[in-house]
Amino acid sequence: MAIVYKTEFAEIKEPRRGKVRDIFELDKYILIVATDRISAFDVIMNEPIPGKGKILSRISSTWFDMTKHIVKNHFLSNNVDDYPEEFRKYKEQLDGRSMLVKKCKPLPIECIVRGYVAGSGWKEYKQNQTICGIKLPDGLLEFSKLPKPIFTPSTKAEVGHDENISPEQAKDLIGKDLGDKIEDLSVKLYKFGAEYLEKNNIILADTKFEFGTDENGELYLIDEALTPDSSRFWLKEEYAPGKPQINFDKQVLRDYLESLDWGKQPPPPKLPSEIIEKTLDKYKEAYKRIVGKDFPG
Repeated sequence: MAIVYKTEFAEIKEPRRGKVRDIFELDKYILIVATDRISAFDVIMNEPIPGKGKILSRISSTWFDMTKHIVKNHFLSNNVDDYPEEFRKYKEQLDGRSMLVKKCKPLPIECIVRGYVAGSGWKEYKQNQTICGIKLPDGLLEFSKLPKPIFTPSTKAEVGHDENISPEQAKDLIGKDLGDKIEDLSVKLYKFGAEYLEKNNIILADTKFEFGTDENGELYLIDEALTPDSSRFWLKEEYAPGKPQINFDKQVLRDYLESLDWGKQPPPPKLPSEIIEKTLDKYKEAYKRIVGKDFPG
């Protein structure tokens, strides 16, 4: 399998490079390439996870197809033959790990929906019995299921970490009508994903969506959808509140890094081959349970 750590296209303008994806902005479209880079604690590792980009891209395109009855999304094609001509010669790099999407203007917030108490939500709950200012029942344990899914948005930080905000603060940023709409859509998407995954013995603890508007102001689901990079997946048959969960994401990598004397700043430590392999296995397992077949790579 060809590993793509970063795209190198000689006569094409350099893309905007995120932690994982390379973004090529065209006139009416955007070409998104999911590389095999992986980050943890906002630091990009030097070693790739072979095939990870293909797994993420295929999971996203699967969800985009399954959720288009809830909200329109920006996905147009993942067939390289449909791409602008200058990209077609790079089919070997692009095939299976890229998608051509409609160009939209992203909203300035990330739309996080939580069905369980975990991560930063657990830290806030222990202090205030709230998550993003939303009052919750007494006596919840870490990883407890919430009475109902809650919308807990965050800001998008250009530098450093995103900041959790209340739904009211999000609506102050983008307007009440649009804020109400994306809250409703985010919860509907979460519920749809959670119900589908539960049939495949995965718990969707929380997930992040992003929305954007086109030139006519119409709303679209953009970015990625319900992948191990944007969601917290747990193994249903081993679930119990109050104890660590079995994850289908890069928790293997995070746990390894936490065991080191590393200050979570660049440069990153070298990753041993067994951590790379175990991380890839988690992504492959998530793919199998979501898509319903083994990852062909």
